[in-house]
Amino acid sequence: MAKIHELSSVLADQIAAGEVVERPASVVKELVENALDAHATQIDVLVLESGVQSIRVIDDGDGIADDDVLTAFKRHATSKITSRADLFRVQSLGFRGEALPSIASVADVVLNTSTGTTGTSIHYRGGKLLKQAPAPLRQGTDITVTELFFNTPARLKYLKSAQTELANIVDIVNRLALSYPAVAFRLVHNSKELLKTAGRGDLQQVIAGIYGVQNARKMVAIEGTTADYRLSGYVALPELTRASRQYITILINGRAIKNQLLTKAVIKGYGSKLMVGRYPIAVIALEMDPLLVDVNVHPTKQEVRLSKEPELAKLISTTITNRLANVNLIPSALTNLGSHRRERLNTDQLAIDLNAASSQHQTTAQPAMSQVAPSMAAAATEMAAEVSVSAAPEPLSAATPERTPAKSQPIMISDARELDNTAVAAFDDRYQAETVDLPFGAATPEKTLAIEPATKATSTPATDERFPALRYLGQMHGTYLLAEADDGMYILDQHAAQERINYEYYRQAIGEVSTDQQNLLVPIILDYPTSDVLKIKEQLPLLAQLGLKLEAFGGNSFIIHSHPTWFKAGQEEDTIREMIDWVLQDGKLTVAQFREKSAIMMSCKRAIKANHHLDDQQARALLEKLPTCENPFNCPHGRPVTVHFTNTDMEKMFKRIQDNHISQNTH
Repeated sequence: MAKIHELSSVLADQIAAGEVVERPASVVKELVENALDAHATQIDVLVLESGVQSIRVIDDGDGIADDDVLTAFKRHATSKITSRADLFRVQSLGFRGEALPSIASVADVVLNTSTGTTGTSIHYRGGKLLKQAPAPLRQGTDITVTELFFNTPARLKYLKSAQTELANIVDIVNRLALSYPAVAFRLVHNSKELLKTAGRGDLQQVIAGIYGVQNARKMVAIEGTTADYRLSGYVALPELTRASRQYITILINGRAIKNQLLTKAVIKGYGSKLMVGRYPIAVIALEMDPLLVDVNVHPTKQEVRLSKEPELAKLISTTITNRLANVNLIPSALTNLGSHRRERLNTDQLAIDLNAASSQHQTTAQPAMSQVAPSMAAAATEMAAEVSVSAAPEPLSAATPERTPAKSQPIMISDARELDNTAVAAFDDRYQAETVDLPFGAATPEKTLAIEPATKATSTPATDERFPALRYLGQMHGTYLLAEADDGMYILDQHAAQERINYEYYRQAIGEVSTDQQNLLVPIILDYPTSDVLKIKEQLPLLAQLGLKLEAFGGNSFIIHSHPTWFKAGQEEDTIREMIDWVLQDGKLTVAQFREKSAIMMSCKRAIKANHHLDDQQARALLEKLPTCENPFNCPHGRPVTVHFTNTDMEKMFKRIQDNHISQNTH
């Protein structure tokens, strides 16, 4: 009897399902992608018990013809490609023909589909056809998957908690919604709506539905092109960060993919504006010739192979860097102080114009984050503030939250002389220039706001108003400098301010690679274990380019006779050791990266510390030098240099602007 035999079709489908259908979220992904490939404009995803009990996807797409329904459940049956050449120009989300037979082999599947002229209903269970009958003529497809993994209990056993599986489903649908803003998505779990998008083609509105309106206001549009690639999307201002990279979404020709190099390029674009261990929210949409991307790499098609990948990574990082270069990044002090508070949002806020801003009042609403990137409806009930204070929203030229007017008590006038009282004057001043809030993207009919719409990336050169002219007031606890400007009060961290100034000096000094050396009267001898010695010897040319000339001195020792002249006296050995530590931590550092890290380390060591009292001359010199920096808003580690209390903030704190239950005369 022959030992080698052909597997049954059902068993083969179940093996294939192990690659394609890993969890309920995999089923949702495959079914929604099929709907998108069928040109659907409305997709509803209805889930029970995190998808384990039931997954239902309803769309208004092309539907499947009667003659093709049975074929669709056969392995490697597809309408997306017909020849080998098509495999290298894939423009659809699916093309393998594995999804439906794989799902049907491990679940109970009922499919109702119609092209508008004929309709078919088909029922599969465990890979076996149970029933086929006519179906209603509503154009589109309605597919229900129940009892997932009923015949493969081992797969069911290794599913995560219900919360985790639901989070994966939400993440999949969120990314698909970001990929196709012109398609209306609705995600419902146990009769509770988690996501709803309008399908108007407005990416910023989809971002608002997923991450919240407050966060959408803190994201700016980016655009960039090369001969091969076109880039568009939105990136968060540096103040809006998260603890993981999963909030960075990369889309290639409408497909959400995972790529470490491109994700690193997004982070690199922020430079030192991000705090250590914090990552931005970003949606990067890339368009390119299908010949430049190979999607036939992974069964789930989430990993792709790209041509000219370094060029694409450079485009991403450069575009983000240039977009953030001319943005005012001074944080609002009240926002920072209130960033830990829990906030309740009203879904009516979705009608607020993201582009609306007041030229007189630029107070910033508290940022909020959804628990599992919830929908607009979920955001209305559960949003926790979790925002880094590394920077502030962009003024006027970006999506900036408008001032929320305080409610006022009606003013009763019984005599003409009362028109001159202070309450009426305050009311008139406050609402003289009030404009009407309009929905996303709408324009004000009566007036044209001199504001750059957030839907367009700008490349306006920096102006003198990018950083305010500060007047020194005093010092607090030998740590913070108090200053004023025409638009309010500023508090500066003196250590962070001088660290930024030092960093830009050392970055230039190290970059010049001067041959000037300071000879040591007593050479410095450094000892390292054998494993480190081997790494250091490989990097001796890199160290030499930065002025560190190490010579072998015995088995595991190096001797140094001189060092660059810009080293601080008394810290030579510590500086050399820390620079060598950078090499040991990352042996793949380029000269440019090495100089960057060394400049950050040197700037921190030479900056004034907390509890160091400055005289008036020293403090004023620091304030005069800071605006000349390329980035005066953050220290090299991403912490804010200064925070801002606007005049309105001060008036609110001292109750000069009061709520409606206070008396009219507030002055």
